[in-house]
Amino acid sequence: MGFVGHLGAKTAAVRRGIRPRRGLSGAAAILARAEVTTGAVTVATNQMRREAAKRKLVRQRERQAAQARRRRQLTVIGSVAAVVVVLVGVVLFATLGQGSGAAPAAAPTPTPEAAPTAAAETPAAIPTAAAPLPKRPTALPATVNCSFPADGQAARPVKPPAGGNVSTQGTVGVTLQTGDGPIGLTLDKALAPCTVDSFVSLAQQGYFDSTTCHRITTAPGLQVLQCGDPSGTGSGGPGYTIPDEVFPELKYGRGILAMANTGRPNSGGSQFFMIYGDGELPPQYTAFGSITPDGLQVLDTIAKRGSDGSLEPSPGGGKPVQPVTIEKATVA
Repeated sequence: MGFVGHLGAKTAAVRRGIRPRRGLSGAAAILARAEVTTGAVTVATNQMRREAAKRKLVRQRERQAAQARRRRQLTVIGSVAAVVVVLVGVVLFATLGQGSGAAPAAAPTPTPEAAPTAAAETPAAIPTAAAPLPKRPTALPATVNCSFPADGQAARPVKPPAGGNVSTQGTVGVTLQTGDGPIGLTLDKALAPCTVDSFVSLAQQGYFDSTTCHRITTAPGLQVLQCGDPSGTGSGGPGYTIPDEVFPELKYGRGILAMANTGRPNSGGSQFFMIYGDGELPPQYTAFGSITPDGLQVLDTIAKRGSDGSLEPSPGGGKPVQPVTIEKATVA
């Protein structure tokens, strides 16, 4: 290209607002400028789009993460609420575990008139009216077969009942002789035949003799004395479990005798509780009899001495301030 052609190209480029790069020919300068003006715009536009897409993706992920956190929070809150509702009843009378231990020696006979110690937790009030004995909405057959599967080591050597053709009719009287006086029990076969069969068998084998009642609760809503563990720790059992014999209509109150459990289905053993006052519990504990009026008076005396609070806050209550010993359980 001659000088004129070169100048013409340069002039045309300047006229279009494109300044040639210094040191480049006119045509090369025009091409270079075109790359800067159009090529750079294209690159910038693509980069901007990519960056915008990235920002959008980041925002989407942040929103999704926030939503997930919110869902987890709601799930946890709901789960905790459900667990609390269930545990309020279940933990109250779960035994403290399964284990074994030697039977403790008989404790000294407590004095009924003894005043509670300063640290004792005593009931503010004790209801005086006995609750009606629960009744099954549908009667059981005349006999049932019961299963008593082995479960861990027994706190005291004992044999499980045979469990075959167990009667569902009639009652059995049992007396728990304590240092505070006799506590009479009336076991109801129609209500819980398998539980009655096991309890009578244990009593006849001397399982409850010279054992301490390891737990008493005195707070409003739950006022009971829990016994039946020869180890005196709340973790002992007979080496087998008994089936649950419960139903939705089951209610508890003053004068009702029921079985403790670990919170799992069919986990009762030998530990039982006697309700001397309030018994606000879910229908998860087999009720199998009642406490005589004279027996309730003995329980009132024990309760007024109070609990040491050693099992607070869970499962609640504590050991009786003065030891309560079942010296002998006698079947009538």
